[in-house]
Amino acid sequence: MSMFPGMDLTKMDPPTLTLLGAACCVMLSMHFTVQLVSQHLFYWKNSKEQKAILIIVLMPPLYAITSFVGLLDIKGSKTFFTCLESVKECYEALVIAKFLALMYSYLNISISKNIVPDEIKGRVLHHSFPVSLFLPRNVRLEHKTLKLLKYWTWQFVVVRPVCSILIIALQLLGLYPSWVSWTFTIILNFSVSMALYALVIFYHLFAKELAPHKPLSKFLCIKGIVFFSFWQGCALEVLTAVGVIQSHHFWLDVEHIQEAIQNVLIIVEMVIFSVLQQYAYHVAPYSGADRAKFEKKNE
Repeated sequence: MSMFPGMDLTKMDPPTLTLLGAACCVMLSMHFTVQLVSQHLFYWKNSKEQKAILIIVLMPPLYAITSFVGLLDIKGSKTFFTCLESVKECYEALVIAKFLALMYSYLNISISKNIVPDEIKGRVLHHSFPVSLFLPRNVRLEHKTLKLLKYWTWQFVVVRPVCSILIIALQLLGLYPSWVSWTFTIILNFSVSMALYALVIFYHLFAKELAPHKPLSKFLCIKGIVFFSFWQGCALEVLTAVGVIQSHHFWLDVEHIQEAIQNVLIIVEMVIFSVLQQYAYHVAPYSGADRAKFEKKNE
């Protein structure tokens, strides 16, 4: 039985079928996300933690919706695609910063109020290469160190939108040669690498204390979205440039093929990540389910 009564899918052309499938995936991403958000709003117990969680879990539907808009207007200008990518990447920067804020909250750390629990002071942070070339290899953990890690994540929140505005302005003015594009790519990669490095360092320092909160699954949801969006985009661009992906493989002209395929892939992947977030950012710690499970286990 057809999922769409009254519609003959066999007679639809590829563009319409793709848009229909993409629309279904966007609605699925929104369904799973709205379900998770409503659960957190119903069991609103810790506003600091749950505000950060709500911002993080909105990432898949935002990516799915912006990719779907790009798919609808796939013949738009390069500036249009840059604007859509900038929306996703600026939100990605905010999510990375909010994730570190969530980890700080789990450990009762407050940088603004100068609150660092005594039991975590004095630990040694080990910087790896190439960061060890610019900073001491071993650094004793204190308020200043945690403040630095926070700055390393928040700098991306500033750098990303500033670069996006400059890129769009230069494209509109026709002053965007390839060397400028590569310069921005290097700056942004350096910036996001610093932010992600801060998260990894923080996780290694407090893996034991953070274990009950499943930080790895939470982080992998964010990292997975960023990883797939960036690297598959690079791979598609290379495959299109060398002629592996050509216009007869798809229904669009070769100039926009990689954007179309990238948008379709992201829309499908966001369904998967919105489902994974149901586990990673489950409402159980705030609904009392985790506590009941713990008490039952110790009876």
